[in-house]
Amino acid sequence: MHWLILVAIAVSLDVLRIFTDNYVSDVYYKGREVAGQKVFSAWAKTITGILILILTDFSFSQFSFSNLLLLALTGVIAGIAEVPYYIALGIEDSTNYGIFLQLAPVLYLIMGWIFLGDSFSPIQLASIAIVLIAPLLIVITSRKRSRKVKIHAALLAFLSVLISVTGNILFIKINNGVSDIPTLIKEVAIFILGVGLADFAIMYLVPKWRKRYYRVKKDSKNKVLTPLFASFAVGTIKSFAYKIALVLAPAAALVSATSDSMEPIVIFFMGVVLTLIWPKFGREKLNKKTVLVHLIATIIVVIGIALMQM
Repeated sequence: MHWLILVAIAVSLDVLRIFTDNYVSDVYYKGREVAGQKVFSAWAKTITGILILILTDFSFSQFSFSNLLLLALTGVIAGIAEVPYYIALGIEDSTNYGIFLQLAPVLYLIMGWIFLGDSFSPIQLASIAIVLIAPLLIVITSRKRSRKVKIHAALLAFLSVLISVTGNILFIKINNGVSDIPTLIKEVAIFILGVGLADFAIMYLVPKWRKRYYRVKKDSKNKVLTPLFASFAVGTIKSFAYKIALVLAPAAALVSATSDSMEPIVIFFMGVVLTLIWPKFGREKLNKKTVLVHLIATIIVVIGIALMQM
């Protein structure tokens, strides 16, 4: 059950990353060109990937050339998946976005069945419909003037999850049963390096995002670097924990189902607590209607994902 511990660690860190990224997007970027944060990510992840490979005595003879390219490709895919993620955080709060992310286990079930030979029961098919109720509830109960924003954020979340799941499924396929931790660490380091390279390419292709990053950095007198580094650090550790859990678990869908049953609960309670004790960081709306809707949506998601594990 070591994979379960890794999932719990990954969930806690991922929730903290989402709130940190949302804070940076709202406070420093004001919701505009928030994907500019990937400039920092490009440098940080590329350097980190190289350092880890050096420290683990990486040798090209340990991997075939095709595996190296494919592992790096999984990182490139993850880097692309972060673009709609950042854009969505620029227009939506963390708790709502966290509910929208619960489409991940649905996609894992479907893609795990197609590409990995995983199977699912009629109960799990019913659970897919239940999970989809949660984001629908968020959209329906919102005010008309903000409904388009929430639909936009939900579609961005779906796109981000779809791309991310594709990369994770490819990572599992490439791994091909390898379970020793040193090799897994090297594989994740190559993945992180791929993310960094993708971020460099994205920033080259979209100069306005790159310019926005340097403008925000200058205007904040480098204060934005602290939360950016915090997000990068917890996100990197989360990547290691989650990727290794994907490989060690009996099925990819099980990892996603377990993490996503935990994540909405953690997001909900962390959002409430952070907003109460540190409003500038939590930044959640705590009126009765919003809290009730989030609570109901969270319960629906947990029930749906619990059924997926049957």
